[in-house]
Amino acid sequence: MTEIAELPHALEPIEDIGGAAQPLLQVSGLTKHFPVRGGLFAPSKIVRAVDDVNFSVAKGETVGIVGESGCGKSTTARLLMHLMPRNGGDIIYDGRAVGRELSLRELRRGMQMVFQDSYASLNPRLTIEESIAFGPKVHGMADSEARALARELLGKVGLRPETFANRYPHEVSGGQRQRVNIARALALSPRLVILDEAVSALDKSVEAQVLNLLVDLKREFGLTYLFISHDLNVVRYISDRVLVMYLGEVVELGPVDDVWDQPAHPYTRALLAAMPSSDPDKRTEVPPISGDPPNPIDPPDGCRFHTRCPFAEAVCSKIKPLLSPVSKSGHQAACLMVIPGSGHSAAPEGEPVQ
Repeated sequence: MTEIAELPHALEPIEDIGGAAQPLLQVSGLTKHFPVRGGLFAPSKIVRAVDDVNFSVAKGETVGIVGESGCGKSTTARLLMHLMPRNGGDIIYDGRAVGRELSLRELRRGMQMVFQDSYASLNPRLTIEESIAFGPKVHGMADSEARALARELLGKVGLRPETFANRYPHEVSGGQRQRVNIARALALSPRLVILDEAVSALDKSVEAQVLNLLVDLKREFGLTYLFISHDLNVVRYISDRVLVMYLGEVVELGPVDDVWDQPAHPYTRALLAAMPSSDPDKRTEVPPISGDPPNPIDPPDGCRFHTRCPFAEAVCSKIKPLLSPVSKSGHQAACLMVIPGSGHSAAPEGEPVQ
């Protein structure tokens, strides 16, 4: 496998400390609440955008995050990148706690992000070469070396440097701009790249090209991806594991094939049932999920999905389900129907899966 440090002008990547057995990223109790100002007589409230989220990302894997708009996917990404302060929780990068053992400057070297809006992500006053070279220069690389690295990375993402290096963002297409953003993310030799709806604004043919590029770059540079998308087909194509979020919480987590073939949470089943099909005989005639998500300012007690769940019982409004094992493959779901002895009529009998 070719490492990014072998590019002639690349920065040296942050050292791998814990080896393959240690997760590259561990998130514990991640929480973000936004205050909402009340009226003259109404008390102030909070929006529970991300509420006690826990997951890990192994080195070299791709973890997909899916869910409806407003479920907390992008907020989670911004919290990981420290683009906004978190209210609680710990973020551990390769065994080192961010903020205590690992500085934000070091974290940004090891973790980069590609945003959905390819045009807004780039400075319109900088050429493409200057945009890619900016990060390495901030970290001490000489201007000539940074520009040489920028041209090398343009070639890696399928853009001829002699054609594109001196162009401005408005002079290239959306797909080409997203390739530029990917090259810019790789300029600091990161080990983890967060892709927040990175292909959702592209045409389908261009989307396929960028997805294949991401797969090739991951293999060539030994990258780890956190891939956020609302497109379940794309997530299944690129991900090793998938994390399903609903109203700021993780409701299901597991290997992508397990979650697709045997979804354990009713919300995941509804998402999969809502996927469009090209087969006219498989049209969705009955809505797989009804109603709108509850207000995140005042989420329901117990299971937050029970107000829209066709399997909800009285116990679902009283007991908050935690992520529990569904199988020994690491498949977990936060649903009383998979927790032995939970009180739900569909709950299994016997001892929990270890």
